[in-house]
Amino acid sequence: MYKLLKTEGRAKRGEFETVHGTVQTPVFMNVGTVAAIKGAVSTEDLHEIGTQIELSNTYHLHVRTGDKLIKELGGLHKFMVWDRPILTDSGGFQVFSLAGLRKIKEEGVTFNSHIDGRKIFMGPEESMQIQSNLGSTIAMAFDECPPAKAERKYVEDSVARTERWLLRCKKEMDRLNSLEDTVNKNQLLFGINQGAVYPDIRIENAKRISELDLPGYAVGGLAVGETHEEMYHILEETVPYLPQNKPTYLMGVGTPTNILEAVERGIDFFDCVYPSRNGRHGHAYTKFGKINLLNQKYEKDMRPIEEGCNCPACRTYSRAYIRHLLKAKEMLGMRLMVLHNLYFYNHLMEEIRDALDEGRFAEYKKQKIEGFSCQDD
Repeated sequence: MYKLLKTEGRAKRGEFETVHGTVQTPVFMNVGTVAAIKGAVSTEDLHEIGTQIELSNTYHLHVRTGDKLIKELGGLHKFMVWDRPILTDSGGFQVFSLAGLRKIKEEGVTFNSHIDGRKIFMGPEESMQIQSNLGSTIAMAFDECPPAKAERKYVEDSVARTERWLLRCKKEMDRLNSLEDTVNKNQLLFGINQGAVYPDIRIENAKRISELDLPGYAVGGLAVGETHEEMYHILEETVPYLPQNKPTYLMGVGTPTNILEAVERGIDFFDCVYPSRNGRHGHAYTKFGKINLLNQKYEKDMRPIEEGCNCPACRTYSRAYIRHLLKAKEMLGMRLMVLHNLYFYNHLMEEIRDALDEGRFAEYKKQKIEGFSCQDD
């Protein structure tokens, strides 16, 4: 499972052993919501740019194509031809953010599909069954993600229900892993800490879910309306109450600076759509900050996106050509941008791990964040 190799302050350097391979942490999970990275990025590309874990989404794969069909075809790893770990999000966040009209009860949530409007019910058992059908390496518990600024009473009730749901998730996963026809009998369950911006609710929840001794724990419900400072404060208050000898995952965060700040506060798993989404819109991450290739000043710029970068885009193509492709709405432009940004994120994590190995993370973080401030837009 998880082996803590080194610490620097609260920052952790670890190794997480799974049935689909060992993950070096801190790690950034590349987001392939529907079993593909948006921007025409192939599985071979993911290997080339140093991806350790791919993340797919329970809700999206359930409503389109269908988890039962994916199980019939051998599970998600076989389906998308990926031989390394996959984490599946429980679908909870999408149910609450996409579904519009929905009804939350103790049993679960009834909502309408954003694809065809059909009525769907999802609760802890259903989420576990879908994720079991997909056969992911890590399954996330089904939770409610209350708005960051929700009223205290609402958050208290929501967190209590999410805790009850976690017990049901654990029981159902144990059952599913024991079945003969289960795709991945070694599927791991991560619990999720919630509590909006109330540190005391977060801390009590962290203590209670830690008692379940799950393979890993996530901090959810951040980057949903609060400031960066509020997010960092919540991490400072909450993470010490989650087990240090288990992976800690900050869900849906974030920018390179967010990642460095969160690593310092004890986080070692990350995912975010920023690198792929921003890439498709012409924004490239570099060691000097984010640049917008759609700006006219890059029209005749024959340099790569970032000097010295070894990604597939920078090894061959110029800023001017990639800008031309983006302007012409050619898919290749988006593909090259996404490849660069994901390579940048994966390489950033590699640098973070090296800095932790060598006991110089604090110095590295300071230099890196100073460098990011040179962006041009």
